[in-house]
Amino acid sequence: MPRPPKILIPEDGWPLGWSATMREFEVHLGVEKALSRQTCYSYLSDINIFAAWACGKDTGPGDLDRDIINAFLASQLAEDKAKRSIARMASALRQFLAFLRQEGSKGIGPEAVAGGLRLSPSLPKTISEEHVEAIINAPDTTCPLGIRDRAWIELMYASGLRVSELATLPALSVFLDEGFLRVVGKGSKERLIPFGEGAEHWIRKWLSVRPTLKPKSGALFVGKRGESMTRQHFWRLIKGYALKAGIEAKKISPHVLRHAFATHLLDHGANLRAVQAMLGHSNISSTQIYTFVNEKRLAEAYEKYHPKGRESKQ
Repeated sequence: MPRPPKILIPEDGWPLGWSATMREFEVHLGVEKALSRQTCYSYLSDINIFAAWACGKDTGPGDLDRDIINAFLASQLAEDKAKRSIARMASALRQFLAFLRQEGSKGIGPEAVAGGLRLSPSLPKTISEEHVEAIINAPDTTCPLGIRDRAWIELMYASGLRVSELATLPALSVFLDEGFLRVVGKGSKERLIPFGEGAEHWIRKWLSVRPTLKPKSGALFVGKRGESMTRQHFWRLIKGYALKAGIEAKKISPHVLRHAFATHLLDHGANLRAVQAMLGHSNISSTQIYTFVNEKRLAEAYEKYHPKGRESKQ
């Protein structure tokens, strides 16, 4: 049977029966429930925090009630801990209270921990239109590779392509006169995406110098030896141009350009369903995450610029 990881108990132990209870809970997780070491460690770490907090309130394992549990979770929220961390703590508390009930406690059980804690969605990283413009202008367009890079950055921002789609995009799938491209995305689903004059201009310039690299594949964008480009290649390039533009490289990736494409379209009034179609999302909920970005930015702008924005929080 797996040995559970050791928890942190002060040398002189915790008062109010916590030391013994914590050791028993440790064995319960690792031996009786046979959870993985990592899962045991996560639960024990969170209950370790709870036990230390309860001791400070002169509360033992047999004194727990719904108010104590809610007060603890509220204290964690007040410390600005991530909501996902709070949700994980709530899950650990349910495990702990279920264990206490199994051991014969007549107190509260796991149902005392409020379920369905609402978590803010993880907002996609994006960048300003000014930063996008700076990156677009970073390549040296006096050489073929610089023209190539200007073209793919323009196209990626203009179309919201995934980097994997960009890497495999055939030159014959770009219809310059019509102003759209055809891409096969996840699940082999085909979609048509329009792009603007800026991308068209630089793709035409790239296609005029592309033959000098002696392409070995039909991909639109190829490396300096004519080879197909990889996703990692695009990642390295975009980070290099971010640094050249004076932007932190860790804030930039090809995927951030995709997020910027969607966010900036919605900023300027684009229809959510249209953005969904261009991104290739099968579910509208995947696209709605960008509306949270807009709401957050609107709230920040209101608080910063409206005369009553700051006053309401004073």
